[in-house]
Amino acid sequence: MENEKVYENADMLCWLGYFADMMDVSPEKIKLLNICGKAKNVVPTIDTHKRVLIFADTSHEDLFYNLWEAGFGEYDVWVGEGKEPDGDITQTKLKNILNKKLTGPTVIFIVNEKTRESVRFGMKNEMFTKGAVHYVGHEIRAVIMSLLAVDTHDTILALMAESIVIEAAISASEGTIIAVEPDAGSRRSMEENVEKFGVHNVQIIPDMSEESLKNIPVPRLAFIVANKYLESDMERLLKINPKMQFVIYTLDLGVLANAKLIFDKLGITNMEATQISVSKTNKDNVFVAQPSPWLITGGLE
Repeated sequence: MENEKVYENADMLCWLGYFADMMDVSPEKIKLLNICGKAKNVVPTIDTHKRVLIFADTSHEDLFYNLWEAGFGEYDVWVGEGKEPDGDITQTKLKNILNKKLTGPTVIFIVNEKTRESVRFGMKNEMFTKGAVHYVGHEIRAVIMSLLAVDTHDTILALMAESIVIEAAISASEGTIIAVEPDAGSRRSMEENVEKFGVHNVQIIPDMSEESLKNIPVPRLAFIVANKYLESDMERLLKINPKMQFVIYTLDLGVLANAKLIFDKLGITNMEATQISVSKTNKDNVFVAQPSPWLITGGLE
């Protein structure tokens, strides 16, 4: 039997009805997540839903420990084994079973009523792994995420954009985010952030060469931190997807001035450029201006 068929639809609906009745809530208020044989974003899902019903198997034998390590130790959990509820359900705090291994088909119902069920754009920079990477201000990242308009099943390529990768991966929970990280130090930070946030839908590649790009799923959109290879990078991406959409980030007026020439050469006529400026007060109530990037958007229809 294929891993994804460990639990049939009827099995999952049976468990859903069981826990909905137990909690006296509508089934629509419970998030279902089938991770049998799959790499799914379990941590972000729990982090943004009050009630999550997880269907798991031995491919995630250390799931309880991983969830405890993610900070969910005080969450209430109900654990049942097998295809259908049989009354032998364990209720406890997750911290009490962190060393329990999954030895077969297992259902985990995890609850934290204090969780805020909301889309979270513009995560604070302190949340990311510190390293050589200089993260864009979270207010600016929130605007970028709005421009990306990430869909649940989206495929997006992000070039040298570590924090954008993480936020996009959380939003595209059933999709793929391709992170292009030519710098070894930035690549290590990217890998650490992927592990820290529990996003398993990130594919990291070292460069924009044809060899690297041939093994990726076709992206709908590319977010590029502009560099001297901007034109050739865009040309390669348009070969993969002739209808590729672009969002270009730059602080360089020279790049902004040259962008129109590049877009015209590539036949992109709907280019737009937006500048974002953010000023904040520091602890001394003095206004401190942040870098004001240009965001250049466009793509072939």
